[in-house]
Amino acid sequence: MKKLNYIITLSLLVFLGCSEKQNDGVSEVHWDRDMCARCVMVVSDRHNTVQVKDSKGKAYMFDDIGCMILWFEEEHPELKESSKIYITDVKDGSWIDAREAFYTTQNITPMAFGFSAYKSKVNIPKDEEVIDYNEVYKRVLKPKK
Repeated sequence: MKKLNYIITLSLLVFLGCSEKQNDGVSEVHWDRDMCARCVMVVSDRHNTVQVKDSKGKAYMFDDIGCMILWFEEEHPELKESSKIYITDVKDGSWIDAREAFYTTQNITPMAFGFSAYKSKVNIPKDEEVIDYNEVYKRVLKPKK
């Protein structure tokens, strides 16, 4: 009987260990291996990476915030409002809420959209234009002249 209890307990532990856990935070990034969900470029820039988490906890990686915005508009508009969006701070690479971040506009980014995020305005040079997430969204969708 002890042997049967041991086998059942061990089986349950293995089963629970293999089950997919929902995680509200940022998922692990496999730098230089994960691919952008839109352009399929390798995600390697630790200062302009974006991660979208849907309501089920599935993570989508992007090498540039512009790719994420176009992906929402072209492929997954239903996720645009309901997903959590994280972006790396351009100064220290830490993950921040993309909707709460401050953005500058003239940066070198992986796909040349030019928007980099900061968690605080204090870290932004005085001569930089500062915009919010909604303005970044509008500018990415604005036709180029």
